[in-house]
Amino acid sequence: MNKMVRVADLGRKDYKETWDYQEQLFQDTLAIKIKNRREDAGLATPNHFLFVEHPHVYTLGKSGNIENLLVDEAKLAEKGAKFYKINRGGDITYHGPGQLVGYPILDLDNFFTDIHKYLRLLEEMVILTLAEYGLKAERSKGETGVWLDVGTPFARKICALGVRASRWVTMHGFALNVNTDLGYFDLMIPCGIKDKAVTSLNRELGKTEVDIHEVKQKLLRHFETLFEAELKQQKTEV
Repeated sequence: MNKMVRVADLGRKDYKETWDYQEQLFQDTLAIKIKNRREDAGLATPNHFLFVEHPHVYTLGKSGNIENLLVDEAKLAEKGAKFYKINRGGDITYHGPGQLVGYPILDLDNFFTDIHKYLRLLEEMVILTLAEYGLKAERSKGETGVWLDVGTPFARKICALGVRASRWVTMHGFALNVNTDLGYFDLMIPCGIKDKAVTSLNRELGKTEVDIHEVKQKLLRHFETLFEAELKQQKTEV
């Protein structure tokens, strides 16, 4: 079991470019697993954790409803945003500058073979990180992601999750609103959930901007503990 995870910060990258890169890493890992099964090759499978910020983009999961996007292509173009239907679970979501997106491409055979546990640990990583900023974040029953003031009229989502897995290899991941322009969420029904607000870390803290590098380091520290992983920083060009 290889618990070493290669961490790469891609900076700000186009969504489709990053998706293609994820797919490359994902398929490379699957190929190793298939070779091991067919030839008993005994090759170790790699694990990756990508950080990225995307230019404005809306993505719709394979079970999502296009009606949750409230504007047409012309309006999206006017707002400088793109749209993609993608192969993760979940409904519609938004990515943009100031939002911290994390894509773990893990072989869960190296950790545990339980997708439910995987999602809950990603949520816990975010919950523990937000606690360091004095925020009490939590889960909302039946709604994947991380929320504030659950069970009240003021419930609001701060982090969305959506993943894909095949042969226990994961891709896609989480999107944490750090310094996000929340106005872009007005163009959709976030994750298909009506009457629920969204928020960001800088809004909750009453700051113009939160140090996003600091947030990354906190997330990685909790990820390392929760997954009992060994992290290795690397530079990666996409």
